[in-house]
Amino acid sequence: MEYLDLAPAAGAAGTIRLPGSKSISNRTLLLAALADGRTEIRDLLASDDTERMLEALAALGLPPQSLGELHWAVNGAAGRFPNDTADLFLGNAGTAFRPLTAALALAGGHYKLSGVPRMHERPIGDLVDGLRQLGADIRYLGNEGYPPLEILPAQIATGGVVKVRGDVSSQFLTALLMALPLACVRAGQATTIEVVGELISKPYIEITLNLMARFGVAVEREGWQRFVVPAQAYRSPGVIHVEGDASSASYFLAAGAIGGGPVRVEGVGRASIQGDVAFAEALEAIGARITMGENWIEAAAPASGKLRAFDRDFNHIPDAAMTLAVAALFADGPCRLTNIASWRVKETDRIAAMATELRKVGALVEEGPDWLRVTAPTTLIPNAAIDTYDDHRMAMCFSLVSLGGVPVRINDPKCTAKTFPGYFDAFASVCRR
Repeated sequence: MEYLDLAPAAGAAGTIRLPGSKSISNRTLLLAALADGRTEIRDLLASDDTERMLEALAALGLPPQSLGELHWAVNGAAGRFPNDTADLFLGNAGTAFRPLTAALALAGGHYKLSGVPRMHERPIGDLVDGLRQLGADIRYLGNEGYPPLEILPAQIATGGVVKVRGDVSSQFLTALLMALPLACVRAGQATTIEVVGELISKPYIEITLNLMARFGVAVEREGWQRFVVPAQAYRSPGVIHVEGDASSASYFLAAGAIGGGPVRVEGVGRASIQGDVAFAEALEAIGARITMGENWIEAAAPASGKLRAFDRDFNHIPDAAMTLAVAALFADGPCRLTNIASWRVKETDRIAAMATELRKVGALVEEGPDWLRVTAPTTLIPNAAIDTYDDHRMAMCFSLVSLGGVPVRINDPKCTAKTFPGYFDAFASVCRR
């Protein structure tokens, strides 16, 4: 197995320019393909997940054009994919698999969608159930409720109410929201989506609605339970810039809070449309010193030098919350992360994985169905070999252990290519060895 040994770090300070947001990048690519007109996308994330979306659009007859580094153009087909048959491999990219499933189910073609083995363990049944309410013909090619999928041409009916669960993944609602305008325009009538149960990860829905509006479709929202999708067609905004990734910012902000700082991230700030900027507020609540501008955030350690213990609900920022599970190693008491059930169905079972790896460095860890409790050890165990489960966030989170002054080994460090291929170089640039 490939691995990377991180030397003990004496502190962290510096500035990082963030790569583009994965959530914004893949949403923007698909919306550009569904829109009427040509869209130039600047600062697009270069990663495995965006590669899968770029490949999928090419296979569907809408090959994006490279205009330079991180600069792409997509000629939209106004909701019609030129190729009405395709076999798409989407790796482990949920931000590509779920929205494409919805868009293709309403497009009237014959498609197959598959991914890596872990993607075939990630549930998609709630989305399929919602699409079937519209008349979509979707069939499971493996286990019921999970990819891979086959989509067949079908008569789509709009104008009524579609119900979808919101307590497993917000990507199911995002997929329906992004795809429904295609069918609504053809039928000339709006459709209402009703969310069943609590909607998790609400900030990611805010990203979806914001981007849809930039492409000309304004969804009427009644709280977080009802969304009225109008019969409006997507129109290209011409040029669109992708913000820096707020989830990726969390590792560097935590490094500043743990390692002295200040560490500044550029590309995301007060003007961001990403909910994960709330990670900075969570850090500030446990003692970190945070300053923020329109397009930057800076973090430094508490005046006391020690982060405060916490017991917080992280339903709104589940991805960034992983960073706080490792930051708990540097807190002055037991820390509890709650309402994180969605971790169980991510790239790996993140609650189980986080508990296993935190114990390797000496932490006392308890876990439940939707919570994790971490008590830091008196002294971190050096030279722990951290398994990453083909999960980019596990690899990036555990780099922070080196800021405890101990060496740590990260197995399969290349898994960060999913969202941040140059992560370990960037992390090394702010660490004082």
